[in-house]
Amino acid sequence: MENKAAQIVNSYDNTDELLKKFPVLNPTPVETSIEKRIQNRLLSGFNNWNLGTDAWLAWGNILYTPDSLYNIHGVHMTLKQYQMFSGMAFKAAEMMMGDFHNMVICDDWCAICYDIASRNRATGTIDPGMVMEFVHFKDEEPAGCTVVEGWAGGKGADYPALLQFLSPEQKEAQASFEKGVVEGDCDLHIANPTKDNSEWAEEIRALVLKEFAAFNEGYEAWEKAADEMYTKDMKFFHSLEEMDLDGHKALVKEDIEEKELKRVYFHNLMVSGEWAALYYRTRKKNPAAGEVEAYSDMEFVHFTKEDGTLKADFRRRL
Repeated sequence: MENKAAQIVNSYDNTDELLKKFPVLNPTPVETSIEKRIQNRLLSGFNNWNLGTDAWLAWGNILYTPDSLYNIHGVHMTLKQYQMFSGMAFKAAEMMMGDFHNMVICDDWCAICYDIASRNRATGTIDPGMVMEFVHFKDEEPAGCTVVEGWAGGKGADYPALLQFLSPEQKEAQASFEKGVVEGDCDLHIANPTKDNSEWAEEIRALVLKEFAAFNEGYEAWEKAADEMYTKDMKFFHSLEEMDLDGHKALVKEDIEEKELKRVYFHNLMVSGEWAALYYRTRKKNPAAGEVEAYSDMEFVHFTKEDGTLKADFRRRL
């Protein structure tokens, strides 16, 4: 049997080659040494993931350290728990990484949005999809550039099942963290600030913060801020569904008035080139449970200049 693990790539000198295989559709600046090394690790990871389970496990011994952490759909896992979850996913389906829509890298953080295809091993059915992740790296010898902690997606329908991977102590810590989000102030602070890679950074950050603050004031305030922030032909993608500005407004109105959603704080607000990558904590009413619960969202927003004024013309949220 062919040894796929022996075929993994692990070189910081093959970035250009890997970019041809896994292009970034909306490239942004990659400037510092650690940013370039993170870029390479992401591209190498996609290549190695597509080689299958054995290759992914071998790559995991390079990309991760024993104390690396990963958060899957809002559930905080150790490396072993994450590998157990991924191993089960590999057994059920073959997952192939595709193109990067975004790869925003600032300091020792990255935010990525990419295509993925999943083939059910039992039925052969292929389902296309998209994933967003935020990852914190460290670069230390002799291990090189490795993952400190990663976050993939927000809380979804699989949340109760994912909790079963945790120990009782971890479940208690998870509940305590979420209680803090539910009861905390909506001050919109940035928990993990990074250096920006954009000459528009100050304007972009101010526009994002203004829109988020208006959101928490109510729909009328948000709509006014939205009319100032977005181009008339802006495109909004939510769970792969494309909407225009009116469609986006209808969705936000439901979030604010029916779900009582509040944006609490930013886990990350990264700005690079013409793009902002947002990962933020929210709380909203769960109609089934009748209680307010903690959630989170990840988004990528593109900005442009319209008659000299900064506007957003594209926004994607999964």
